Amino acid sequence: MQEYLRIGLILRPHGVHGAVKLQPLTTDNRRFLKLKEAYIEQNGGYTPVEATEISVQPDAVFLRLSFCDSREQAEALRGQYLCVDRAHAAKLPAGRYFVADLIGCAVEDSNGKPLGKLTDVLETGANDVYVIEGEKTLLIPALKKLLQEVDVQNRRIVLNAEVLEEVGLFED
Repeated sequence: MQEYLRIGLILRPHGVHGAVKLQPLTTDNRRFLKLKEAYIEQNGGYTPVEATEISVQPDAVFLRLSFCDSREQAEALRGQYLCVDRAHAAKLPAGRYFVADLIGCAVEDSNGKPLGKLTDVLETGANDVYVIEGEKTLLIPALKKLLQEVDVQNRRIVLNAEVLEEVGLFED
């Protein structure tokens, strides 16, 4: 599992004093209000930063980063991800998982038939949809009755075969 989790994408500078506008990659933007330590993901590494002057909007977060004092420095961060380490990540309730932990899991049905690897999670509003790439592409809703077992530690997901027949959408 990844040590760092992406929590936002830096979209652009905000103002002239080094603040940035961030597209949140979380379901609850209020989590940013408690953010103090974070990391900028760039060039395959993670640079530690302090976050200050945080303002949360419904569709964006505005903040200043410790080393960023000018619009030019903020512009250089455009397209970079803001991350947190696992120790500072939000604690999820039972049955909820970070997308980063699901990506790459091997998926099989309850009869032991391999279906492929989970490659993407689409957020549709009602239910997330898991994209599984195997012999054919399979789209499935993330339903409790379908997800028989999710074991992110061992990178394995087991789907209820009977429910899969009802709700799974295979590529033709």
